[in-house]
Amino acid sequence: MTRNPHHLPRGTTARDGFDLVVTPESAGWGFSSLRTLTLPAGGSHEFATGDDEVLVLPLSGSARVEVDGEVLDLAGRSGVFDAVSDFAYVGRDSTVRVSSRDGAVLSLPGARARRRLPFRYGPAAGVPVELRGAGRCSRQVNNFATPQAFETDRLIACEVLTPAANWSSYPPHRHDRTSAVESELEEVYYYEFRSLAPPGTPGAQDGLGYQRVYGEPERPVDVLAEVRSGDVVLIPHGWHGPSIASPSHDMYYLNVMAGPEDERAWRICDDPAHGWVRGTWDGQQVDPRLPLHPAPSGA
Repeated sequence: MTRNPHHLPRGTTARDGFDLVVTPESAGWGFSSLRTLTLPAGGSHEFATGDDEVLVLPLSGSARVEVDGEVLDLAGRSGVFDAVSDFAYVGRDSTVRVSSRDGAVLSLPGARARRRLPFRYGPAAGVPVELRGAGRCSRQVNNFATPQAFETDRLIACEVLTPAANWSSYPPHRHDRTSAVESELEEVYYYEFRSLAPPGTPGAQDGLGYQRVYGEPERPVDVLAEVRSGDVVLIPHGWHGPSIASPSHDMYYLNVMAGPEDERAWRICDDPAHGWVRGTWDGQQVDPRLPLHPAPSGA
């Protein structure tokens, strides 16, 4: 079976010591990027940011980040379903060394940057946690690097946690044009899953969900992907959603966005065939399972 070029299964883009590498060149677009890196206990890795601004966001474990003689220690977290993490911002044209005493898995969301902003710390307590939607469309959004939460040059990033059996990224929406109601942004989705099965259940950790992306006749794109932990879906344009969590697993995804506009903003346009569903949320309660983890102290 031919693999959809917009669905990148776990391990298929590993290189240069990274578990996952998505660059503007490999994605065939201009701005958004993502890498992930596993550090063993006592391990380290050095890399150059080049033209990109980059965040160092622990998915699990803690890490030290060194740039130009400055050091930031990230407390991190035990896993993406357990807590919001602190993170580090690294500007373009930098050499970065990351290390971990006890081991860590790090994500490195990035974007092509015009300005070199200073190396700095993003505290977990400063991350706004939002509960979005209602009923079976409820989800939790950790807005750690959205325009209102943290300054970057172009990069926008957030985390979405969706309880098992819920629909997220719904109604389907797009952000691929410049207008008063829409921003032009390429987007990367990176997924992780948490099993709700009893301990010892065979194969229970191999969670899955589904991602839909579709375009218009003049700008076609067509993805219906079964996604698993470590997978990526690329969204160059078009309507995207829903992201569907299976009844047996909670779903996490990391969103990375960037684009050519002068204004750093996230404005979306709903697919009119589905946007009406927002009105049905009035009077519905947010899923009582949310938040999947508490907001950090001070947020």
